[in-house]
Amino acid sequence: MERRFVKVEKGLGPQGRIAVVRFDRGDTINALSGQAMRELRDVTRDFEDDLETSVVILTGSAKAFSAGFDLKDPEGRQRDTLSVGERIHRQRLGPRMCKAWQDLDQVTIAAIEGHCIGGGAALVVSLDFRFCGAGAHFRIPEVELGMNMSWGSIPRLLALIGPARTKQAVILASDRIGAAEALDWGLVEKVVEDGQACASAMEFAERIAAQPPIPVRMTKASVNRLAHALDDLAAHMDADQNVLTGLTEDYREGTSAFREKRKPVFKGR
Repeated sequence: MERRFVKVEKGLGPQGRIAVVRFDRGDTINALSGQAMRELRDVTRDFEDDLETSVVILTGSAKAFSAGFDLKDPEGRQRDTLSVGERIHRQRLGPRMCKAWQDLDQVTIAAIEGHCIGGGAALVVSLDFRFCGAGAHFRIPEVELGMNMSWGSIPRLLALIGPARTKQAVILASDRIGAAEALDWGLVEKVVEDGQACASAMEFAERIAAQPPIPVRMTKASVNRLAHALDDLAAHMDADQNVLTGLTEDYREGTSAFREKRKPVFKGR
């Protein structure tokens, strides 16, 4: 598959052990269309047999990491015409993208500028570390759109910021989480000046890349297996729940209100 939105640069840093993956759709939104998600999922295969790369930095554009799922994507808007089975199958693309990044042997770092919303936030919490610019913000709008927060992100958020903050971030869907607040919560590891997230991530990556690669991989694998041992148990119904909520009146109201730029009125139906 030809990549339109994702570019890879390898051989950076000490002994060429750092790679940068840049996701950039060339606009100020950087939304996750079906094509974009497939590219972000498949790019991880570039590192499956790569014993030379120790660290992979994932970054977006200079103005946005990602606005999340592309509600205007023609492919995504076909969901109302699909059968339940087809909807569940298509809904698994996002979780598979995130799982592919979590399962990389290399240490992964997200470098975030601007907004990181919905699916963008789900993607960055599947990485090992997160650095962001001071003007960056996070938001998880799914509940306000009448759907569940999926893509396996609930257990990952829980591991990072705890149960109360996870509930707050997901349920109070319209609230922005600014960079300073994200740092305080443990959602990100470092906040730097705007425009410096990738450079700061590179400095951190160089420190990791200077370590012996084999025990670095072993350490990541051990920590992840312990931290995410129950993830499948917690998230296995994600796709089913998303399809179920997509059949509700509240989902239609939430997405209509978003497109019409008004406050939704939910009725629990």
